[in-house]
Amino acid sequence: MTTEIYFIIIALAGMLVGSLITSIFLRKAVTNKSKQILKDAEAEAEMIKKDKILQAKEKFLQLKSEHEKIVNEKNTQIQKRENAIKQKEIQNNQKFEEIKKKEKELETIRENLTNQLDILNRKKAEIEKVHKQQIEQLETIAGITAADAKAQLTETLRNEVKTDALSFIRDTIEEAKMSANLESKKIIIQSIQRMATDQSIENTVSVFNIENDEVKGRIIGREGRNIRAIEAATGVDIIIDDTPDAIIISGFDPLRREIARLSLHQLVTDGRIHPARIEEVVAKVRKQLDQEMIEIGKKTTIDLGIHGLHHELIRLIGRMKYRSSYGQNLLQHSKEVANLAAIMASELGLNSKTAKRAGLLHDIGKVPDNEPELTHALLGMKLAEKYKETPEICNAIGAHHNEIEMQTLISPIIQICDSISGARPGARREVVETYINRLKNLEELALSYPGVVKTYAIQAGRELRVIVGADKISDSEANQLSIDISKKIQSEMTYPGQIKVTVIRETRAIAYAK
Repeated sequence: MTTEIYFIIIALAGMLVGSLITSIFLRKAVTNKSKQILKDAEAEAEMIKKDKILQAKEKFLQLKSEHEKIVNEKNTQIQKRENAIKQKEIQNNQKFEEIKKKEKELETIRENLTNQLDILNRKKAEIEKVHKQQIEQLETIAGITAADAKAQLTETLRNEVKTDALSFIRDTIEEAKMSANLESKKIIIQSIQRMATDQSIENTVSVFNIENDEVKGRIIGREGRNIRAIEAATGVDIIIDDTPDAIIISGFDPLRREIARLSLHQLVTDGRIHPARIEEVVAKVRKQLDQEMIEIGKKTTIDLGIHGLHHELIRLIGRMKYRSSYGQNLLQHSKEVANLAAIMASELGLNSKTAKRAGLLHDIGKVPDNEPELTHALLGMKLAEKYKETPEICNAIGAHHNEIEMQTLISPIIQICDSISGARPGARREVVETYINRLKNLEELALSYPGVVKTYAIQAGRELRVIVGADKISDSEANQLSIDISKKIQSEMTYPGQIKVTVIRETRAIAYAK
């Protein structure tokens, strides 16, 4: 028992000793690790400190460099301003010296003029003295004073002039009595001629108003290139004279004049005026005008209460606004015929809508540009048949000039209303229509030659411009073409004065950068 207790005590003592030894070793290990961690933390903190110091130094150097750069720029600007001020001071000093020099010159000139004026005054006094002496000598010789001589001469001249004036007045009155009848006839003829000219201008001229003469110069362009481009693109004649704030557009075709007027308006509004832009705007205006003519045709049919027309007939009705018949606007004439026909048909108990439709379409054959070898009445009838109009309307269109037999009661009504609209005073002028037909024939004559692209009769028919394709006609052939056209005009046409034939051959190279 004592032995067991002894072993137990030894075991407990061993365990206690082992625990102490283990505790000592663990404490030592922990202490060493803590020291190592602390040492590592100190080293890392030292590195961070060094990095921060280094970054601060770099930032300081950067700020210092930027500051020095700004200071240098400011110094440079100050130096430039100082140099500019010094230069201006030098220039001002030079101008001041020049002014002083000119003042001295002006002072010298003024002194010279003063001396010359004194000399002239002395000479004038001497001349007056001599003149007075001469007058006194003449009065002594003649035995009469100068004032009395002057009075006698004036009285004599007055009597002579009075006698001559009375004789002249008497002769003038006698001559006026003898030629009164002749002069009155002459005045009447001149009045008629002036009225005819005014009516012609009204049908061949449009006026484009501009803000100032600066715009006029931009429209003309360098060496007139813009004017030439507008005339070539539209086929009208642009007249720029001394008329303030206005440009005259001359041409026998109202449609061409309207295209030119609208194109000029867009070019002036946009501000860019050069040949390429002109061609672009003219093409755009042509499309806009085509659409506008369709709208005019629709509005006309709505106003007249006509429905169911083919869209091509509506377009042709819109084109009537820019066509004339013997100086009378074709659309206005057709509307008058339509309304008159409707009234007559109602009074006679016929279909007024059919009469109105036929009256509106009766001159539709005058609208197409490519006119075949048919009269306008027959061409209009063909167009009406093509676009599914009734036989009654087609017959009224074709028969309104007795070119085919009248088959319905509407046909004579259309013929009568056409005569009434055209016969009212001032509605038509045969001279204008003849003039327009002559210009159209002139253009068609030149267009019949191969290689000709466009033809424009301008300057009231005194000039024919022929535009040919550069790939179809050479320069030498262009010269020969102008001669051939002029010879054909001489042999086939009758015209006043002379006609200038200008053949234009232009080569264009176009490429696109992509």
